[in-house]
Amino acid sequence: MKTMQLSIITPTFNSMRTLEEYMEAVLAQDYPHDRIELIFADGGSTDGTRESIKRYRKNSDIAIRLYENPLKTAEAGKAVGVRQAKGDVICLLDSDNIMPDSRWLAKMIRPFQEPDIVACEPIKYTYRKTDHVINRYCALIGMNDPLCMFTGNYDRYCTVTGKWTEVEREETDRGGYLSVRFRENMIPTIGANGFLMRRRELLDHFEGDYLFDIDVLWELFQKNPGLRVAKVKTGIVHLFCSDMRTFYRKQNRRIRDFLYFNNQGGGIRKYPWNQVGKGRIALFVICCITVIPLLLQACIGYSRKRDLQAWACHPAACLITLWVYGCGVISGFFKKEQASRENWKQ
Repeated sequence: MKTMQLSIITPTFNSMRTLEEYMEAVLAQDYPHDRIELIFADGGSTDGTRESIKRYRKNSDIAIRLYENPLKTAEAGKAVGVRQAKGDVICLLDSDNIMPDSRWLAKMIRPFQEPDIVACEPIKYTYRKTDHVINRYCALIGMNDPLCMFTGNYDRYCTVTGKWTEVEREETDRGGYLSVRFRENMIPTIGANGFLMRRRELLDHFEGDYLFDIDVLWELFQKNPGLRVAKVKTGIVHLFCSDMRTFYRKQNRRIRDFLYFNNQGGGIRKYPWNQVGKGRIALFVICCITVIPLLLQACIGYSRKRDLQAWACHPAACLITLWVYGCGVISGFFKKEQASRENWKQ
């Protein structure tokens, strides 16, 4: 079988904190380097990110290209990059994603030998003892937003629940990956952080200046519910943030951007967020107010993976999320606007 051409799309914006480790992992891949193109869409970095990318371009045996992303956001950067891509398969890899081993790309590309599989992603986040405590916590719960654990539509293995999602599906074990088909009315929030998709289907199902990967996949499944995705039995490192202040900032960006784009005309957002159970959101609020259920969840997690510092983050992460989302929703009644990218850094 011919080796597939692969396009890796990475938005950057002041990404020097993680760029060196990111590049080391990409360059260490044993997937044929002449079958890889690496496309960066930069939002105007001022911390040396652009200069570093240009140095890698001169010295690498992988084709590297750098494009401007005037809208600055990761979703806009993905749109810029995908439109420039030439590969058979697109890999959406954020600048804070680190491939955990040299066989990662080879394992991730394998499911596309199955004709009905249109996309794939790792089944978990890679836990590393050396990572910052918040990143260890996010790897263990399998998400960066603890609210998703309550709503059940997460898409990576969660140590607390022992599942990679609670969305109904049919899955078949193919050895190195699970071949999955979902019901027509819901899919989990698949996308980003090491998400791969066939280029033609991706190009056919998005338009405009922003690419929301979960929305593209949702529309595709509505048109052809027989398609499948693969959950590959590997992980991806996500260096999400380095302190609680950054966690707060990123949660604030998440809710403000969500409310802004969800309120835009022309159907910018497609995924049916309104189908997420209101009762589960109410449960999250109650658990945060009473705190005890959060401590019990942390204890369950600790019994399965002993990292006291990481699990101690769980109540704080939930309370911060409740506060930020609550304030965001209330302020959104009066004014909906994107989070500012001024002075943003990874």
